[in-house]
Amino acid sequence: MTTLIKNGTVVSATGRHTAEVLVDGTTISAVLQPGSAAATSAESGAERVIDATGRYVVPGGIDCHTHMELPFGGTFASDTFEIGTRAAAWGGTTTIVDFAVQKTGENVRDSLETWQAKAEGQCAVDYAFHMILGGVDEAALKEMDALVGEGITSFKLFMAYPGVFYSDDGQILRAMQKAADNGALITMHAENGIAIDVLSEQAAARGQTDPVYHGITRPSRMEGEATNRAIQLALVAGAPVYFVHLSASEALERVAEARDAGYNVFAETCPQYLYLNLEDHLGLPGFAGAGYVCSPPLRTKEHTHHKDLWRGLRTNDLAIVATDHCPFCMKDQKELGKDDFRAIPNGIGGVEHRMDLIYQGVVMGELSLERWVETCSTTPARMFGMYPQKGVIAPGSDADIVLYDPSARTEISVDTHHMSMDYSAYEGTTIDGKVDTVMSKGRILIEDGAYHGQKGHGAYLRRGLSTYLQ
Repeated sequence: MTTLIKNGTVVSATGRHTAEVLVDGTTISAVLQPGSAAATSAESGAERVIDATGRYVVPGGIDCHTHMELPFGGTFASDTFEIGTRAAAWGGTTTIVDFAVQKTGENVRDSLETWQAKAEGQCAVDYAFHMILGGVDEAALKEMDALVGEGITSFKLFMAYPGVFYSDDGQILRAMQKAADNGALITMHAENGIAIDVLSEQAAARGQTDPVYHGITRPSRMEGEATNRAIQLALVAGAPVYFVHLSASEALERVAEARDAGYNVFAETCPQYLYLNLEDHLGLPGFAGAGYVCSPPLRTKEHTHHKDLWRGLRTNDLAIVATDHCPFCMKDQKELGKDDFRAIPNGIGGVEHRMDLIYQGVVMGELSLERWVETCSTTPARMFGMYPQKGVIAPGSDADIVLYDPSARTEISVDTHHMSMDYSAYEGTTIDGKVDTVMSKGRILIEDGAYHGQKGHGAYLRRGLSTYLQ
């Protein structure tokens, strides 16, 4: 089927202009000058014409950090791949990169196959995998080479969660050395988990078990320390490193220093660290703050963390906005930790709201329109080996396209979202814009306030190596 999108403003990471976008089947075949002979011919031959007057025409969002069905704390993240990718589509995200999980003592290949089975035939949008290495040994290092050849070109290590995912400095160094050899990208959860466990145990012994202590016992200095340590290990190994869900000024300072020195050090942040805070959310009375338990934790509003993160997005010290989407319901899930914050499943759902929340940053003057597209679509595609198939509106690219209406409004609420959660972390937030139409590989998924997609439309993506390295 051929579709022409006309009268819209096409926005890329480098600019905006009025153009007409011709879609032929699953890909974009042309970007045309309005009024040109080619545009006139395309319109007369198109099977469908979409009038995008007053709307931005942007590449579909790419959320490169999601956790569908993640096992955590005796339960599982509440979004299945079907539900979570459908919610992503509602929010203008047309590709996710989830995490296949190997815990300590498990086999890497078996773990990957488990995650592939969870996702196969279930996804509404295209998907790929990073590989979590919870046990770095000779077998895991050998599998890294094999997986790169199979299109899994990034690996996540943890400096937190001892006994589950934790890697010590020696294991991290060995994995980074392997990545330096095979071209993979190491992604890092940087918190000093050993010290955090001590602080958590001490707080519990004092009877400090409310959700707010999840944040108090994971101080920002512990993220800054771990970030610095991981950077030094990466420099020794000669490998690039990418920090997931960066939340703290101290960590951002270390990333900025390394980048200013010309090193391949990159980082993402998430909407929760831009909009939510320890006092007003994690510190809500009673058990309400459990809905905001995530790791790293929400940071205090009494510091400059939030301001610094927005600045980091402007300066490219923060290259990407992802979500770390890992939803749990309050009932029967977050409630597992009602007597001890250490037992609260860690995670916030947000895959449906990322494009809106970061667009609101444009409205607020924190980012340019082009930077919105760059951080939410183009750079994720480049960083994780999907560009130019994804992340850009250009001939030959997949027809993953979002029409965004800046004159409409979005009210975020548990009553209207499509994630499998019994609360919303952003309840009552108003966005000065709205996802209007969503196309994935030439197929309309969202239009006129209705969902037209189906599970199984999304395909697995074999990714190449990062094209973002300096």
